Amino acid sequence: MHVFERWESEIRGYSRAYPTVFASARGATMTDEAGRSYIDFFAGAGVLNFGHNNPRMKEAIIAFLEADGMIHSLDMATTPKREFIQAFVDTILAPRGWDHRLQFMGPTGTNAVEAALKLARRVTGRSTVVAFSHGFHGMTLGALACTANQYFRNAAGVPLQHVIRLPFENAPGGGVDALRQAACAWEDPSAGLEPPAAVVLEVIQAEGGVNVASREWLHAAQAFARHHGALLIVDDIQAGCGRTGSYFSFDGMDLDPDIVCLAKGIGGFGTPMAMNLVKPEHDRHWSPGEHTGTFRGQGISFVAGREALRYFEDDSLMGEVREKGATMRTALQDLAERHPAHRFAVRGRGMMQAIDVHDGALAKDVARRCFESGLVIGPCGSGGRVLKLIPPLTIERDQLDRGLAILGDALDAAIREAE
Repeated sequence: MHVFERWESEIRGYSRAYPTVFASARGATMTDEAGRSYIDFFAGAGVLNFGHNNPRMKEAIIAFLEADGMIHSLDMATTPKREFIQAFVDTILAPRGWDHRLQFMGPTGTNAVEAALKLARRVTGRSTVVAFSHGFHGMTLGALACTANQYFRNAAGVPLQHVIRLPFENAPGGGVDALRQAACAWEDPSAGLEPPAAVVLEVIQAEGGVNVASREWLHAAQAFARHHGALLIVDDIQAGCGRTGSYFSFDGMDLDPDIVCLAKGIGGFGTPMAMNLVKPEHDRHWSPGEHTGTFRGQGISFVAGREALRYFEDDSLMGEVREKGATMRTALQDLAERHPAHRFAVRGRGMMQAIDVHDGALAKDVARRCFESGLVIGPCGSGGRVLKLIPPLTIERDQLDRGLAILGDALDAAIREAE
């Protein structure tokens, strides 16, 4: 680790939590240069939904490279982009009856959010957006303004403006009635509230602590946006791409978002890619080249992303995700029941599950013990008090069980020592 400690910026974070040098990875297994293996319950913060070095994607990428395929092309038309777009339309959009346009921008989730905010402001002619407590939307200034985490916000160095923040459904002061009452405030011409350009939300707040919104609350948020002529932007960057047991985290809820932000798992292989789905009537407000970026969907990401879409041509993988998700939830509930005095809370959907231990120091200690026992897992939420489980969707069942056992042993040991 000397090279990293000597030369890499103090900004590094994950290398401090996982103090080893990783050398290879396959599926849900990461191996360090000493040959020690770790079960991955982190999956690149949700990027590696289909596992490390997915063999189907790797084969397609190697063939693409050997054929001298177009690696980089700005937003020019290329064969891998065409194949990705057509597959996405056939597999994801058409079955839902959607006509959204596909916008590619810079390669990360925060780029997707920035583009969505810019377009919403262009469409409505307004500047303020509504975002929610505990939300995480990215690190660039517009997305960071929508992000609630004070630690990240304090690093901006400038005011983060043009956002009105309301409590998320299960946050203090939140709930369906609270959201409806807040929406009524905009009806009062003396309330001093400007009509918003957009309502920005996550159906499942991943980094915020795996907070899950109900169908009723989401429809209340959508009704608020529609009533005030604002766009509904759904940030599905971490919870989308199959993580919850369906392609979108809001499938089956009859939501009608104006813009859906995707990134992380959409590239499939771990190569960066981000994309917004935009209703045509809003997309027409863009002028050619008005929102640009050097890396708008690299060839390798299109090739891998196209292979990822094959997993959604039938319900096989999503059925497995729902079953594995139930296994994860049962294991966490059993763990919480072993320690009733601590009142641990279990929440999540599909293969994004979490246990809230109400104590950031305890969660950090558990994560450390997990790593020492061969499991990579990361805390999230307020003060890092929530242990979030997001293994690759393709993880083998026996490996999933071993990882859950390691987590249980680590939490049991941490509690015994603390007592």
